[in-house]
Amino acid sequence: MPFIPHTQDDIAEMLASIGSDSIETLFDEIPDDLRSGRLNNVPPGLSEMEISRLMMERAAQDGFYQNFIGAGAYDHHIPAAVWQITTRGEFYSSYTPYQAEASQGTLQLLYEYQTMMASLTGMDASNASLYDGATALAEAVLMAVRSHRSSRRILMPQTVHPVYKKVVRAIVSNQKIDIVEAPFCAESGRVLPESLEKFDDEEFAAIVIPQPNFFGVLEQVNELTDWAHRKKTLAIGVVNPVSLALLTPPGEWGSNGADIAVGEGQPLGIPLSSGGPYFGFMACKNNLIRQIPGRIIGRTNDLDGKQGFVLTLQAREQHIRRSKATSNICTNQGLMVTAATIYMSLLGPDGLRRVAEHSHANTMDLLQQLEKISGVKKVFNSPFFHEAALKLPKPVNLVLARMKEKGILAGFDLQAFYPEMGDTLLVCATETKTAADIQNYVTQFEQALK
Repeated sequence: MPFIPHTQDDIAEMLASIGSDSIETLFDEIPDDLRSGRLNNVPPGLSEMEISRLMMERAAQDGFYQNFIGAGAYDHHIPAAVWQITTRGEFYSSYTPYQAEASQGTLQLLYEYQTMMASLTGMDASNASLYDGATALAEAVLMAVRSHRSSRRILMPQTVHPVYKKVVRAIVSNQKIDIVEAPFCAESGRVLPESLEKFDDEEFAAIVIPQPNFFGVLEQVNELTDWAHRKKTLAIGVVNPVSLALLTPPGEWGSNGADIAVGEGQPLGIPLSSGGPYFGFMACKNNLIRQIPGRIIGRTNDLDGKQGFVLTLQAREQHIRRSKATSNICTNQGLMVTAATIYMSLLGPDGLRRVAEHSHANTMDLLQQLEKISGVKKVFNSPFFHEAALKLPKPVNLVLARMKEKGILAGFDLQAFYPEMGDTLLVCATETKTAADIQNYVTQFEQALK
């Protein structure tokens, strides 16, 4: 809300109506030893003009940079209409109540979102979102273990986003689920299907397949998916939703498609916002529908033949099944999902494809120019989407600091998670970068190396 509407007279009238002398008396049942007392270190309230200026000053401290980082959060153009519509009161304050069918507008939007995500991923069904891509992967792991029953082991390639791996371990480690890492090829930057032969005699509930992987490289998803299914193991695809406008969706990988698809929804109209809030998406095949966590919205007709929207398979929610629930999720990132639904509606399949094509083309252009600089070379020889790893002749942290001084966030230092790779920089360009932006990056990058 832009302002608090209650005047002192409004407050006095409400207190008089309930027979209370002050707001403080509404909390008189709280024992004195639990009260914090006066907040002496909290400054006095500011006027609207003063708070607006303060927030502008705080925002300016972040600076204004050309962003080439990527690594799981991407700087895409967001049409002005997306958040203009999303922040209308009907959407901004809506929340699915436990008597959910009273909120037909909210349910219809979530239904449209699920339909779009199921279509984009090539899967049979989608839930109404999760907190972010990392927790979506953790929920997929739990889902696979519940479905498989006989194994509590997950094969996780080293090319999966390192933060996702940390989150998964944090969530599943106390549930006696083992995460086994699969190595990647140093030349190609991806998991070679033949390297999995050493796991042929081992049982896994699922294998995680990132596409593209953390290095931006395209994995051999068809071979990896078929390998999993030959072993009666589930295949979990971790995908960038924008890339699916160009790449084969997980539901069509291999002979029978992946079983579960998850990922980060931030590229679909969500601003970077210093790291959030974002939202995770999850879709699956029909045979796993009763294992998927979170809400699923269905469409039906009432006794008068009118279209209506309802919560489907609601018994899995923890407010009904309690400790037997498939997950402890109690809500979703509804506002983010609203923005993503509007974003996909405005762009459509052709628009999303253009975003993906321009992002890939810009990254190709950037890499071709950077590789002309002495000592700079691409690390992996495999196809990639819109980010790639570069080996540098100078310390990456020094180059990044010099580039930041020039107003450019030049990429992500891979040494933080892959120290064995040495001075390696992960760079990304999206459709927002112009030829002038790329040329300026190359010029400043060459100076930074000197």
